[in-house]
Amino acid sequence: MTEGAAPAAEMDGGRAALLLAVDPEGLGGAVLRGPPGLAREAWLAALRESLPAGTPWRRLPLGIPDSRLLGGLDLASTLATGRAVAERGVLAEADGGIVLAAMAERLALGTAAKLAAVLDVGEVSVQRDGLALCLPARIALVALDEGLTAEEAVPTALSERLAFRVEPDDLALDAVDVSAARTLLPQVEVPETLLPALCAAALAFGIHSMRAPLFALRAARASAALEGRGLVDQADAALAVRLVFGPRATQLPAESPPDSEPAPPEPSPEQQAESPPQAQPDSAMMEDILLAATRAAMPAGLLAALGAGVRESARRAAGAEGRAGQRQLSARRGRPIGTRPGMLRDGARLSLIETLRAAAPWQRLRRQQTSAGPLVRVRRDDIRLLRFRQTTETTAIFAVDASGSAALARLAEAKGAVEALLADCYVRRDRVAVVAFRGRAAELLLPPTQSLLRARRSLAGLPGGGGTPLAAGLDAAMALAEDARRKGRTPLLVLLTDGRANVARDGRTGRAVAEADALVAALPLRLFGLATLLVDTAPRPSPFARQLATAMGARYLALPASDPARLSAAVNATNRAAA
Repeated sequence: MTEGAAPAAEMDGGRAALLLAVDPEGLGGAVLRGPPGLAREAWLAALRESLPAGTPWRRLPLGIPDSRLLGGLDLASTLATGRAVAERGVLAEADGGIVLAAMAERLALGTAAKLAAVLDVGEVSVQRDGLALCLPARIALVALDEGLTAEEAVPTALSERLAFRVEPDDLALDAVDVSAARTLLPQVEVPETLLPALCAAALAFGIHSMRAPLFALRAARASAALEGRGLVDQADAALAVRLVFGPRATQLPAESPPDSEPAPPEPSPEQQAESPPQAQPDSAMMEDILLAATRAAMPAGLLAALGAGVRESARRAAGAEGRAGQRQLSARRGRPIGTRPGMLRDGARLSLIETLRAAAPWQRLRRQQTSAGPLVRVRRDDIRLLRFRQTTETTAIFAVDASGSAALARLAEAKGAVEALLADCYVRRDRVAVVAFRGRAAELLLPPTQSLLRARRSLAGLPGGGGTPLAAGLDAAMALAEDARRKGRTPLLVLLTDGRANVARDGRTGRAVAEADALVAALPLRLFGLATLLVDTAPRPSPFARQLATAMGARYLALPASDPARLSAAVNATNRAAA
């Protein structure tokens, strides 16, 4: 790469704002990751000042309803005039401008999908409330990502449609005539070698999205337009891949093997004089430039992880919503997610605005049918009720086999797992219960609680020894799970046993009858849909324990030695599966 081919990496955040101002619709927007503060406001101010005067600038609050996001019926005008009057949504109002999405890491997946569709087609299509609208919405989206952890991130479907992912810091921008760059942009040409080199560099860094090379190409053209050039050069391409490829990289490029063939001889001065100089680098040279630029832009921590062969998996599709429990629809409490037609019954909550919106288009017709009556006539079919979604708490039930001489080791495993699980209770709102079975019955050792001190005391005071009433333990766990679900919580069962059942439900002893009873007791757990982990604590894996896990529909983990860390990891994995 030639000297000075790429701007300093610390200037890239500011350059991203300028590039977005030059080609907002083509680049889609940016994910601005970081807490509120001076740095973020300075980046937004730089972007806004670079845009032409009068460019729309709209903020998108969290939880915005579809009627305001996409548009629909203007309720006040419709009721006043007696005919359907359309209202433009935020996206249509921002046509040709910028939309800011506050707390984008918490966007509902449905809202993110609607935003992605508008970014794809550049228009809003509304078919609701008796209206059929198709309005232009050529926007760029700035997603303000305030997530504190890697799991809190902008939905992937949305972030993939935004060219840049920026962590703003101190800006040091030179004065640039953005209006002249916007005028020059359509005339900027691209070398033939650039697009193949961009695609090859994207594949080398494990970027499989087709949008990334196209975004890099647009960013390179915008960079050339900012510099007043009509042709993209190496510096423009290097800046583009640093901004677009750097945050998206998931692997390091494979090292090329050393060439075994001898290098071609240097051309003679006469041959050099006869051959015309190359105006542009070839595809291989351009690819090397782009690889070096992308590697330079990768975060240090990510670079070290990828060098060790570990792929970045910060946001998982199933884990993006957290692990606090199942998401359930509710008619009374939780986060509002819309409305539905229905009848006003006990506990139902009326959505007055949506009810009036459903009734408004019919007011003129209803007044013609009957002259007498209220000013606004609402019928049963117009009623709209609020819908809510709530995330339930998780109750982890530990059923511990406390029989025999190995009971202390099993209780130590349970204690380690319970303590590790309770460490996150204030964040995940989990509850923990412990059932111990020994002798001829099962005992509720610890009712569902979030108290780590109570868990320690209960486990420390449990004696071991006696027979293994496995069926009684499963029955007690099932009763706790049913009680947790009735209270709106998500139950999770962790069964620690060596599988050597020898006491039946009625107190009879004998391995055959006890195992048969245990299999019968396992069936309701499977039908109940209870997420279950069976931990086999026998010195050698027990065939009956594996058979019991199959009957319960449980995950099976052989753990002959005390390993609280491994057990805690398995519990967390089962908890994620339950969610």
